[in-house]
Amino acid sequence: MIFLREINPLSLKLLERIYRQSQHHQVRQSAHFLILASNGVELEELMRIFKVSYKTIYNWSNRWESAGIVGLYNKPGRGRKRIFNPEREVQIRNWVKQEPRQLKKTLQKIKSEWDVEVSTETIKRILRNFCMSWHRMRRDVGGEPDPIEYKEKSAQLTEFQRLEDEGKINLYYLDETGFCLIPSVPYGWQDIGEYLTIPSRRSSRLNVLGIMNRNHHIETYVSSQSINSDVIIACIDAFFPQVDKPTVIVVDQSSIHTSDMIIDKIEEWSERGITIFQLPAYFPELNLIEILWRFIKYQWIEIDAYKNWQTFVASLENILREFGKKYVINFV
Repeated sequence: MIFLREINPLSLKLLERIYRQSQHHQVRQSAHFLILASNGVELEELMRIFKVSYKTIYNWSNRWESAGIVGLYNKPGRGRKRIFNPEREVQIRNWVKQEPRQLKKTLQKIKSEWDVEVSTETIKRILRNFCMSWHRMRRDVGGEPDPIEYKEKSAQLTEFQRLEDEGKINLYYLDETGFCLIPSVPYGWQDIGEYLTIPSRRSSRLNVLGIMNRNHHIETYVSSQSINSDVIIACIDAFFPQVDKPTVIVVDQSSIHTSDMIIDKIEEWSERGITIFQLPAYFPELNLIEILWRFIKYQWIEIDAYKNWQTFVASLENILREFGKKYVINFV
């Protein structure tokens, strides 16, 4: 049994506000305890609710009796002491950046340099304080981008988008990608200790050429054969036999977009009102259709679709067919 002075209505109102709004879990927990205790909840029930011992309940009550609201908060100096000073924490971050995949190597350096043994969880807490997180790396496309060219091309692309919004031009994004039964492994919510699996096996490759605009209109060519410059030319001629206003098609600088065959068609397309706008090298992310490919591979293809080739192809074709209806992207 615990003895708690009666909490007046003003203090109780303040406790309820602290319980709802405090950023500190320990403070919210203490306030919640006092609210329940003032309502007559028995000691055993309080211990069960908060999963604490009698001693903890006694300490919470004693701090309230002696210090009131101030007793909800830890005094300066309480809590876990820092193992490393700020300078050493910066050094730990630098070591992790040298070996970002293996925290054990950082632990070895800490042991050898400072003769301190800590757990990987301690290192993770330090890294989170530096706003670092564990996430996928990205492949480097190779080469160094030209910042001046990027700035100029990015400004041109922004102007094209403005003209499209005003209805003065048509703006499309062209690219190719491939799909097979070896999935792009996505993130997903799972029970701790559980790992959902996705079927994976070698298979044929389904190649897709897409020409898309920001209004979710897409034209696609799907084939098990390779996509080359001949296919791109045939698709542009087929998808745009005539245009009702100037039309800009954005492409990256892959070899099939810059071949002699493509260059030979530039003048003819220009006379028909079609402009091929090449993005700067090493900046494929400016091509918005890349976003579509990522959505398909990481979010929209259902896990069950990887069970067999026929189901997989049907799922992919359905996504392409329903793009703009069931499957939508907000191109900001």
